[in-house]
Amino acid sequence: MISPDAELLLEITDLHAQVENQPILKGVNLRIRAGEIHAIMGRNGSGKSTLSKILAGHPAYTVTDGSIIYRGNDLTQLSPEERARAGIFLGFQYPIEIPGVSNLEFLRVATNARRLGKGEEELDTFDFEDLVQEKIKIVQMDPTFLERSVNEGFSGGEKKRNEILQMALLEPVLSILDETDSGLDIDALRIVAKGVNQLATADSAIVLITHYQRLLEIITPDYVHVMAGGRILRTGGNLLALELEKIGYDWVDKELAALETFQT
Repeated sequence: MISPDAELLLEITDLHAQVENQPILKGVNLRIRAGEIHAIMGRNGSGKSTLSKILAGHPAYTVTDGSIIYRGNDLTQLSPEERARAGIFLGFQYPIEIPGVSNLEFLRVATNARRLGKGEEELDTFDFEDLVQEKIKIVQMDPTFLERSVNEGFSGGEKKRNEILQMALLEPVLSILDETDSGLDIDALRIVAKGVNQLATADSAIVLITHYQRLLEIITPDYVHVMAGGRILRTGGNLLALELEKIGYDWVDKELAALETFQT
């Protein structure tokens, strides 16, 4: 049970946002405290990934109304780099390949930037290599992948493990994992999910964006939110995810129609 006195890390109030002048989010409300794991589920196009990109500061997405307060500060006033240094981490649904950039060097530079954001000293090459060898065990990743370019030639599962390795090194305050289970076979799913469980702490929070109950069989969320039409329509516990697995999202259209009728 999460203490009601736990730090309020993120408070989203009546958030509206658009991309290319197309409204996507239409009034999102969400509160996340330290120690909590939140799962956001819903159909494609419901606004889940848009919310994740807005929190990370993607420049293509524009907040048109509402507020996002992160640890007492207006998140919208921070650049993506400042958000990352402040402890916000986004695990991508489709991690990109960066040819020519050493995975080890990328991880070292990112880790040291985050450490400076926490007021800690940078790690030298030798200390960092000791740290990464320790953290890589969490995702059962072959150390030779550190010597390759970022994600280049990695399988889908290897890319996702690399994302969780980043999370382990950066020690974020708020981790947003956008469909981390997408494209994973059963073994890779278990490794990634168990890694996320290991990295959950009482001082941080995790947001899981997913379509499927299978991820939530390993990572037990404190809250499950159903998103549709750019809004969070329903919030419950893990039983809500089980219900969705059985009945699907047919009920969403009726609730959205009722909501729009009420608002007009």
